[in-house]
Amino acid sequence: QVQLVESGGNLVQPGGSLRLSCVASGFTFGDYTMAWYRRPPGKEREWVATIEFPDGATVYADSVKGRFTISRDNSKNTLYLQMSSLRPEDTALYFCNRKNKLINWGQGTQVTVSS
Repeated sequence: QVQLVESGGNLVQPGGSLRLSCVASGFTFGDYTMAWYRRPPGKEREWVATIEFPDGATVYADSVKGRFTISRDNSKNTLYLQMSSLRPEDTALYFCNRKNKLINWGQGTQVTVSS
């Protein structure tokens, strides 16, 4: 069964850090370009970052460039998003998925940045 399970979200103060994880199952994780997305309150889902197959090159949305780092551990079928210098506008439900050939979305993990 193809599945994505996100975790690691929390309430954090502005300027704080969080690391999100996404465990994939049901497909050959290491063979795919993977990405993080987010859906801010009342807005559409937006792309955040990509880590490409096979070279591992990373690409970021301008809004998170220099603050977020995407990485992966293919031995654990896990995608990560290290977030630092968090801002209130980073508040969103965060999801992972394949960059191309999307599969069913997971539940997401909530990140709330507030003092």
